[in-house]
Amino acid sequence: MLAHVKTRHIKIKMEGDIPKKILTVLKEFYGEKVVISDDDYVNIEDTDWYKKINKEMKPGDYMKIYRLNRKMTQTELGRELGGISKQNISHMEHGTQGISKDNAKKMAKLFKVSPGVFI
Repeated sequence: MLAHVKTRHIKIKMEGDIPKKILTVLKEFYGEKVVISDDDYVNIEDTDWYKKINKEMKPGDYMKIYRLNRKMTQTELGRELGGISKQNISHMEHGTQGISKDNAKKMAKLFKVSPGVFI
């Protein structure tokens, strides 16, 4: 359960099994500003969508996703990997050039993930 109260200067957010007494007090005090949600969240890795997408992902796809999440250009990633050209980074991302174990280890350290993601 999620209770969310938002006023001009006050924001209260509670998650978990919230006692009914607390919810009652919040509703009495804040009225319609209290939003209560019983949304059930699921682990994305357990969904069919994720399993399908994950099977289709290649090491270069992960490389590009992690690079973009860090807001890095191909040139910047190449520099971090020891002077690899932008063109070679592009080839790795598109799967036309393999990713060496050495580069996989460097990216794993840089992006704080397992090297296996890139191999």
